Amino acid sequence: MEYGSIEREIHVDASPEVVFEVVSRPEHISQWWTDDARFEATPGAVGELVWGDRATVAPMTVVRAEPPRLFSFRWCYPEGADDDPAGSLLVVFELTPVGTGTRIRLTESGFREMGWEAAKLEELYADHVSGWDTFVPRLGDYLARLVSAP
Repeated sequence: MEYGSIEREIHVDASPEVVFEVVSRPEHISQWWTDDARFEATPGAVGELVWGDRATVAPMTVVRAEPPRLFSFRWCYPEGADDDPAGSLLVVFELTPVGTGTRIRLTESGFREMGWEAAKLEELYADHVSGWDTFVPRLGDYLARLVSAP
């Protein structure tokens, strides 16, 4: 298996402006992906993604924020290197207007560059595939509820 990157694509009936807010603002991210998130959507900003009662806290750094077309961040840093882009994973949300909606293309890359041994690479890659298979549809569902709310 390749283990190079994970790509998911969905179409939502929401404008790129709305989608950008939902993928780049902590108050929205915590509605479809994490339990909590803290960061500013500004390149270079450092923050965290939180699951459970702080059982899992993942440091992250915003790489690009280009409303309403692109948002990206790095996370899953090597142990003890919470802000070193070398060996971290890069998540990119590319937003393309299609009709009255938006095509969301998510790409997570950098798995091979993490330096993990083969078994750990396979395990964590599969974990992230499973995660995005769960959370990308939740993103679509959240956006549908958000734009249909009165």
